[in-house]
Amino acid sequence: MEKDFFAHETAIIDEGSKIGQGTKIWHFSHIMPDSIVGKNCNIGQNVVISPEVVLGDNVKVQNNVSIYTGVICGDDVFLGPSAVFTNVINPRSAVNRRNRYMATIVGKGATIGANATIVCGNIIGPYAFVGAGSVVTKDVKPYSLVVGNPARHVGWMSEYGHRLRFNEEGIAFCPESRERYRLRNGFVNKY
Repeated sequence: MEKDFFAHETAIIDEGSKIGQGTKIWHFSHIMPDSIVGKNCNIGQNVVISPEVVLGDNVKVQNNVSIYTGVICGDDVFLGPSAVFTNVINPRSAVNRRNRYMATIVGKGATIGANATIVCGNIIGPYAFVGAGSVVTKDVKPYSLVVGNPARHVGWMSEYGHRLRFNEEGIAFCPESRERYRLRNGFVNKY
């Protein structure tokens, strides 16, 4: 059977992994068994995707990203260079906790900036934006912009990745798409 994705000759793709049509896997990356990589994804060089990780369609994984068991990413997620996910909340070398991996969910369209660390057991909402170098230690609301260590909410982002400026009625427009957003009770919705 002919494969319908591209893998550089130095990439390692373990048996039992599933790779979607049109996906590209670059130099020295390792896709482990029982992982699922969706259609039209781009996996940069030196990326590790551990067993049972799920990446949706059109996910962009930049160089040197580590995605460990328990991570599920929706469609259109962007993972910046050298971002890392954890999967055990209290790791110890001498204590095997493989049966205690915690799930981390990254919602559709979310962006994780370069060198960010995502501590396991959290949900990053759709279209959330985690700034470069941030350390996520709790859930991130949809459309939320979080930065720092620990990451804290500092604003809201549009689906096109622009900072939203809300007027006194709680309405904002994306400067690129002109889509309209509403801020109500601490949550943003597009309408």
